[in-house]
Amino acid sequence: MEATAFCPAHITGFFKAHLEDEQGDLENLGSIGAGFSIKEGVTTTVNVQEIENQESNFEITTKGYQADKTDVSEYVLNEFLKLGEFSTKFFDIKHEISIPVGYGLGSSSAVALSLSFALDKALNTKLDKTTIGQIAHNAEVSCKTGLGDVLASYHGGFEIRVKPGAPGIGQVEKIATDKISVIMICFSPISTNKFIKERLSQINGLGGKMVNRLLESKNYEHFQDMSLEFAKYVDVMTPRMQKIVKELSENNIKCGIALFGETIFSMIPQKIETKVLKILEKYPDGIIIKSELDRNGARVLNN
Repeated sequence: MEATAFCPAHITGFFKAHLEDEQGDLENLGSIGAGFSIKEGVTTTVNVQEIENQESNFEITTKGYQADKTDVSEYVLNEFLKLGEFSTKFFDIKHEISIPVGYGLGSSSAVALSLSFALDKALNTKLDKTTIGQIAHNAEVSCKTGLGDVLASYHGGFEIRVKPGAPGIGQVEKIATDKISVIMICFSPISTNKFIKERLSQINGLGGKMVNRLLESKNYEHFQDMSLEFAKYVDVMTPRMQKIVKELSENNIKCGIALFGETIFSMIPQKIETKVLKILEKYPDGIIIKSELDRNGARVLNN
């Protein structure tokens, strides 16, 4: 039994964290905010075989960019193991990661959600799509690797998360855009967990107000302005980032900051792609990604 699923990378421009729930349900935790999904992400293949001489009942391997831990994948697998009698099965899990890990591109949520979809298909558990999404969301919140990326990448596109929580509980409002390019440059990772702990009150004070402002304008250029304002306010801008933002601004190019990573993104009309790339290519120590919006969200791929 084999299945493959894909989940797009997701970039958050600003957010407000919701980390408390009276019932203590992981499904109700998360964030509101705004961001977008891109055509790069994580493709996961699950191959289920009979156990032979293996010491463990699973193996997780990664191709492309490397994840530093496998706890999110293990959480998702363990949730599926509760759904049936799989004690004689061996799970060969392969993640193909086409985005740098830890740079604010939602790699852990893309790992969790692509695995959740692939396991459902491979095991023929026939869960509804919402439940598949909830397992991935709970994995990410429990492992403290993110808050709202699963909800966002589950839906895809350019979105405002208007209610926190897992798919089926959290709500998004998708914003239509013309065909645009997304170009980003990634320099170094930032620990999401550490950052949220240290800066929560600062983050939440501004993030909630920005959601309301974007709901009024529904404009991707306005979103980038707010993302920059948010990054400056919570003090994540490094001198290198400030230099690039300044140069883009002097060329009338809008940009924002991916949370949380030393990553700058620019959502632009396709006709100015070359102009943006020329500026970013001056910084050889950065990873440049050129992409487009993924409007479909996480999904099983037809093998």
